[in-house]
Amino acid sequence: MKAVNGHGTMANASRTSGPRRPARPRTRGTTDGFRQTRRDHASEIAEDYVELIDDLMAECGEARLVDIAERMGVSHVTANKTVARLQRDDLVLKRPYRSIFLTDKGKRLAAQSRKRHNIVYAFICALGVPQRQARIDAEGIEHHISNTTLRAMSRFVLTAKRSGKR
Repeated sequence: MKAVNGHGTMANASRTSGPRRPARPRTRGTTDGFRQTRRDHASEIAEDYVELIDDLMAECGEARLVDIAERMGVSHVTANKTVARLQRDDLVLKRPYRSIFLTDKGKRLAAQSRKRHNIVYAFICALGVPQRQARIDAEGIEHHISNTTLRAMSRFVLTAKRSGKR
């Protein structure tokens, strides 16, 4: 905002006049939630890929890039870039014109991811959600819950099974 000063020239007027906007409250929980979500997204793709590679190895005896791309619904180029990143992270072994194999680290991540998925899926089914929808929902949720919440879901499922519900 410009105003004429005592010397007849334009100068910046003070912005202290007029109503001030109240300071925005800082909510630590919200910030932590956003940070956690960004961390979860970073590992989500790796978890999905190693789980799929493990599934392909069990079903077909091999995990080929073309099959990974098809199942993930991505281009061959995208699948190749992701597998290259997994190789850099020591989760897979890949050689030209050969199948893709999980390292021990990749196998552990696949097993951990599958366990999380199965607990979330069972929890959603225990709520009465149809299995097809529960499968879809579990795929997204499994990457974004804490271990504390996962343990609570697991306890809920066990209690529901014992009481004869679902």
